Amino acid sequence: MSHFLLTCYTAVAARWGALTDPAERERGDSPVSTAIIVALVAAAALAVATLIATIANNWAARIPQ
Repeated sequence: MSHFLLTCYTAVAARWGALTDPAERERGDSPVSTAIIVALVAAAALAVATLIATIANNWAARIPQ
């Protein structure tokens, strides 16, 4: 078990070192922030679509038969 934890720690430490290296910092925008922005825009679009569908259903329900 300790060998597994040591291997995981070593992998995380190596990746963290690569991500925080000043030479690698100038490679453009982070994909994490882009993914978060895309998820937020998708959630907002879903909320707007739900609102429009609810308003349309309520409006259609008030039309006399």
